[in-house]
Amino acid sequence: MDLQIISRDGEPEYAVLPWSQYQALLKAAGVDQPPPRQKTAQPSVVASEDLPGLDQLSALREAKGLEVAQLARTVGISPSYLGLIESGERVPDAAISRSLAWELGVAGWRGDS
Repeated sequence: MDLQIISRDGEPEYAVLPWSQYQALLKAAGVDQPPPRQKTAQPSVVASEDLPGLDQLSALREAKGLEVAQLARTVGISPSYLGLIESGERVPDAAISRSLAWELGVAGWRGDS
C-alpha cells in the first residue's frame, strides 16, 4: 500500500493514500461508495456599494485606535502621505490601498472615493 503519513508535533495526524487504494478499502469495509462530498463555502463577494470609501479612512483608523504615524509605518508610507490620503488630496495606488484595507480589517475600497 502506498501510504504517506503526515505528522504534526511528532504525532501522526493524517494518512494519505492513492484514490484507488482508498476505494478498495471502502469496498473491503462494505461501503459501496465514498461518503458524499461536503459542499465547500463559496468565497463571499462584496458588492462595491458595501465597501467603505477612502473618505472613511480616518474614521476607520480611529475606530481601530491607531495613530496616523502608527498606521503609516505599518503600511510603509510616511505619516504626511497618509494624512494627504485621509484628507482626499492624494489617492493611493492599489498596493497601498490593499495594505490599508488589510490593516484596518476591511474588504477593500470603493473605486469612486
